[in-house]
Amino acid sequence: MSAAPPNSATPVLTSGLARALMQGSLLTAAQVDTIQKKIQVDKLPFIDSLLQSKFVSARDLATFCSETFGYPLLDLSAINEEMLPEKLVDQKLMQQQRMVPIAKKANKLTLAVSDPTNNSAIDQVKFQTNLAIELVMVQHDALLKLLDKIGKTSEQSLSDLAGDDFEFEFKEDDSGQAAADAQANEVDDAPIVKFLQKMLIDAINMGASDLHFEPFEKFYRIRFRIDGELREIAQPPLAIKDKLSSRIKVISKLDISEKRVPQDGRMKLLLSANKSIDFRVSTLPTLFGEKIVMRILDGSQAQMGIDALGYDPDQKEILMNAIQRPYGMVLVTGPTGSGKTVSLYTCLNVINKPGINISTAEDPAEINLPGVNQVNVNDKAGLTFAAALKSFLRQDPDVIMVGEIRDLETADIAIKAAQTGHMVFSTLHTNDAPSTLTRLMNMGVLPFNIASSVILITAQRLARRLCTCKRPTEILDEVLLQAGFKEEELDGSWKPYEPVGCERCSGNGYKGRVGIYQLMPISNAIERIILASGSAMEIEEQAQRDGVRNLRQSGLMKVKQGLTSLEEVLGCTNE
Repeated sequence: MSAAPPNSATPVLTSGLARALMQGSLLTAAQVDTIQKKIQVDKLPFIDSLLQSKFVSARDLATFCSETFGYPLLDLSAINEEMLPEKLVDQKLMQQQRMVPIAKKANKLTLAVSDPTNNSAIDQVKFQTNLAIELVMVQHDALLKLLDKIGKTSEQSLSDLAGDDFEFEFKEDDSGQAAADAQANEVDDAPIVKFLQKMLIDAINMGASDLHFEPFEKFYRIRFRIDGELREIAQPPLAIKDKLSSRIKVISKLDISEKRVPQDGRMKLLLSANKSIDFRVSTLPTLFGEKIVMRILDGSQAQMGIDALGYDPDQKEILMNAIQRPYGMVLVTGPTGSGKTVSLYTCLNVINKPGINISTAEDPAEINLPGVNQVNVNDKAGLTFAAALKSFLRQDPDVIMVGEIRDLETADIAIKAAQTGHMVFSTLHTNDAPSTLTRLMNMGVLPFNIASSVILITAQRLARRLCTCKRPTEILDEVLLQAGFKEEELDGSWKPYEPVGCERCSGNGYKGRVGIYQLMPISNAIERIILASGSAMEIEEQAQRDGVRNLRQSGLMKVKQGLTSLEEVLGCTNE
């Protein structure tokens, strides 16, 4: 590389890379001016025009950028494209901006680029992945070859998906118009149909619980919730948002013409003669179009059994004793998406015997349980939780499950049912078990009724489970003590683990989720506090004396067992 002579005629620079090359004496002002004229004719990026002009070779350019900007230089020929992290960066963005994600570790993404001054592209990747970006320099020609390979692989996989035989099932009580509309859509909008099918199949294969279709002013985003975390999967063209929304609404039996109010529906995807997946669909009007969330309802979760939920042995014993009692109320609490429904269904599945009459009122019924009489609440038609409960009591029930206690009327009827020889299961949205009791009091339920009906409250959270690629890590004793461990527990008999990342977990370090539970039986001492209208703090203190572990303490046990990381437990529980 010979130094270029200085030139007094300095052109107006439109590229940060051009400026750096001139300052480093690899290009003269005249050469830059020639390249910029070429850009205007060929409509190519600066770096392509530069290399085509042969003023600098791809190898010399990569070396110069590495030395000037202080980024490591990487030989792409040593990279196996099959091992690259997938679905972190949208294919379209990679191809447009000429960058490839090479590796992901914890919250850092290593990005291969040939132009380190392309800050706009780097910012887009930061926004899309929510990760810190580390750059490595590569030769531009090698980068283009790798992008070409990745693009062909992506097109081939989409072609393979489109070749599969998928079918959407419509309910028999439909007028047939929805099915006819859907068939028309399949003819008119085949690319939309194929794209939606790909998203649904990808979500199922990746173990997602929800799909989010989100329109914004200048882009359209699709995210999957995997192991409790939302991950961006694609940014399709903004122009498809209305067609995609209409397609989803047609197969979910929703009104296509109504875009001003939220709507709720269901759809079923037939994968084969014996395998189908249900989806619950919710639409919401936003500033730039309808946001659609599709929840995957997997009936197999309720068949996993009580052991798969992650209860500790003593907690499992408390739960089994409570649900097999002849009457009383068991309450499950936690935020949305904390696994309350699966826990309740699993309990119902345990006691679902031919000699027991079980009725449930839900909004809506998420999992079909053979042998259980399930009712969908319909507020518009007057079938509220309270109305369904009143009807259940005339149906000779043994066990009643109420999807959620939302008001005093529902709470009163449920409690009366528990007091008159029925087993009642329900959920509330509270932070922990003790605050559930004070929540019922605040709703207007008399303390005597609470004390005489509620037998167990279980609060729960879902933490991401460490993948098999996990490794032991060193954490200072001070940090462990601050997290809630006791000094006697830090005896060196166990090691905390940290996430690593491998192909099985897509580089995240976590695969699946594990439940964290607080099981609080209502002891005589707690009953006395309730009758005295005591506070949640008083109930919590008594529960601790009774040996009840709070959510943080239960989470720390999962850390000791190597099931999850300390960081994950701290993120989903309070001290």
